[in-house]
Amino acid sequence: MHKVWHGMRMLLVSALLAVTGAHAGTSVVSGALRVDTVATGLDTPWSLAFLPDGRMLVTERPGRLRVVSADGQVSAPVRGVPAVHAVGQGGLLDVALSPDFARNGQIFLSFAQATAGGARTVVVRAVLDADALALSAVRPVFAQRDDPPGGHHFGSRLAFAPDGTLFITLGERSAYRDAAQDLASHLGKIVRVNPDGSIPADNPFVGRADVRPEIWSWGHRNVQGAAIDPRTGRLWTHEHGPQGGDELNQPAAGANHGWPVITYGREYVTGRAIGAGTTRADVRPPRHQWTPSIAPSGMAIYRGDLFPAWRHSVFVGSLKFGTLHRLQRDGERVLGEEVLLAGITRRIRDVREGPDGALMLLDESGGRVLRVVPAEAAPLGR
Repeated sequence: MHKVWHGMRMLLVSALLAVTGAHAGTSVVSGALRVDTVATGLDTPWSLAFLPDGRMLVTERPGRLRVVSADGQVSAPVRGVPAVHAVGQGGLLDVALSPDFARNGQIFLSFAQATAGGARTVVVRAVLDADALALSAVRPVFAQRDDPPGGHHFGSRLAFAPDGTLFITLGERSAYRDAAQDLASHLGKIVRVNPDGSIPADNPFVGRADVRPEIWSWGHRNVQGAAIDPRTGRLWTHEHGPQGGDELNQPAAGANHGWPVITYGREYVTGRAIGAGTTRADVRPPRHQWTPSIAPSGMAIYRGDLFPAWRHSVFVGSLKFGTLHRLQRDGERVLGEEVLLAGITRRIRDVREGPDGALMLLDESGGRVLRVVPAEAAPLGR
């Protein structure tokens, strides 16, 4: 796959200050970047979304939704959030605003839900009153058909396409990985639904009795990054490999992305190759892959003005190294990779672009919201 640039720039910062001593208002400058700690005190933050007034919605995996002000004040938990299966990697996961939020006030939440048989990934929509810290009119949008036991690989990223349809990423629940190749199962799939949960008429498998009509693409492992390219309107995702073979993908309608029969990943413990190789004519290859694994999470495709040289780059967080990875593209080709912010934290869970063009990160290990800006940018509130 594509080589990492030999000249990648490592922006080193003080780990002691950033990880153990940081508080709201703390800033660390290194080279051309400054990292501001916007908010602290969060418990395993998983996803971030911006309200039109600049406030943020932040999910905490144990099952709480918070409203965080631009100056870092963290609210009490929002009432009305459904009960979640906060076991292993499960819990309250992604949050996204309706494309028509200004009119309908709706948000969408994905989470792991306990069932009689085990657990499954579920998506609901609800009306948010951010001032009253309450949800109302909570309605189901999607529920994964499969509900095996275990606490791994729930996927759960949400991304709205320009036509208003909703992409939902679904993990294959680890021990059930072979189901990623079964088109009668939701495991290891990306599905596409309308905001009310109905099936778009142009989904690739509509009309086939042997395939779930929600399915958009298949052969995925555990997709924890999803974003729409603002230039093309197309979906980009990334997913975890088992021991190497993390993938950056541009999923296509009806495409098989290979897991677990075609993969760069290897078995844990033994290191043995998985499947039948790394390429096959009927499998859509990744646009980029990471071996060794970086454990990717969160994704933003940059379009702002604060970093004009980085416009259209894909930004991905690392849970393994706590680094931020910038992937430079030429259309659908990845030209190179730059690794940023080594030492800032141990686990970056989410990456978003803020309304002002700043890069916003969720530091899962430190329970913080971080803001990345050029070193000379004005501090928050000035």
